[in-house]
Amino acid sequence: MTSTSPDVGARTAHGVSPRVASGAPVEADLGWALGVVFRRYAKASGAALDDVPGGPRGYQVLATVTSDGPKRQLDLAAQLGVDRTVMTYLLDDLEKAGLVQRQPDPADRRARLIVPTEQATETLCDLERRLAATEDEVLGSLDEAERASFRTLLQRVALKADAIDPLHNACVLADESVDPATT
Repeated sequence: MTSTSPDVGARTAHGVSPRVASGAPVEADLGWALGVVFRRYAKASGAALDDVPGGPRGYQVLATVTSDGPKRQLDLAAQLGVDRTVMTYLLDDLEKAGLVQRQPDPADRRARLIVPTEQATETLCDLERRLAATEDEVLGSLDEAERASFRTLLQRVALKADAIDPLHNACVLADESVDPATT
């Protein structure tokens, strides 16, 4: 059925009628809606993080070591689902930009702790402002209460989905020949 079908008129002010039956418009499909919102957020957030070494991954490293404190390089890679070799290159770039330092771990001198610099904290504040503006754009059709509900519900669904089917290596998804259902 096309978007010119009579079902389109069944939409309410809050979206598409929840009826999902044969012939429902594509806008009623959860997968379509998730894909459209994800695509818009990914493009906008990617642009907001464009000048950070590693883009979104670099942001995740900065946010993690700033909020959680220094972490061992391998622990950080595991927590973020980043291949350890990719993490090494990412940290090289972040270190060259003056955003992190590798320091010996006092508990194990062979290991390195990733420590954010003062510049990282300043950069992170700027990035968080940019991402807030991105969220405002993407979620602009929702009022504040709806945004809070959306975030809460989406986080609950995401945590449940991740518990059932965790992604062990996010780098695998970058390889288009790999089926995400098998990761």
